[in-house]
Amino acid sequence: MPPAGYRAVTETEIKKSRFLTTLARTNTEAEARAMVAEVRSAYADARHHCLAYIVDDEGARMAHSSDDGEPAGTAGIPMLSALTQADLVNVTAVVTRYFGGIKLGASGLTRAYAGSVSTAVAAMPRVRRQVSPIWSVRVPYNDLGRIQEELIRGGATVIEAIYDDADVRLRLTIPDDPTGLVARATQGTMTPVLDGQDVTELSVGSATLTAR
Repeated sequence: MPPAGYRAVTETEIKKSRFLTTLARTNTEAEARAMVAEVRSAYADARHHCLAYIVDDEGARMAHSSDDGEPAGTAGIPMLSALTQADLVNVTAVVTRYFGGIKLGASGLTRAYAGSVSTAVAAMPRVRRQVSPIWSVRVPYNDLGRIQEELIRGGATVIEAIYDDADVRLRLTIPDDPTGLVARATQGTMTPVLDGQDVTELSVGSATLTAR
């Protein structure tokens, strides 16, 4: 998927027709539809605003495409195929066409729309979503320092410490054997409780953290 907030426009000219591809990160179907509406408004004088999007909205994968007046199957489906072949989600592509006076034919249109999206995708930075379980452990104040140090030494990452009247609730990510690590750190007195998910985004080809 593209990084959060990503949006770019590329242009291709084929036989005097201009193809403006707007590519954007969209996390929900509502965001995808809003992005399409914005592009239609920005290029209101164009006849065609063909589109394709793929979103993973709360675990439900949705894909949609539209030829927007071009011959059936010559725009939306080729655009969607370009996104699918690139293994992307949470992305919307809109190709705005300004007709140049020379007809391209069905095969020419298919190549033009698919190629316009592929060109935009090739220049797009990408991130990979990584989901890790969050574990919660309640620690007495008197033992907080020692237990927290043992947990971190064992590979845990403390996301949050919530101080209550009786104890401290540590929210952690633990890459390997959370039950075993907590048992060792607390001398067998506590077990971790699943407490949500930590979602991070890593730049593709890099270990650089881009979002949490």
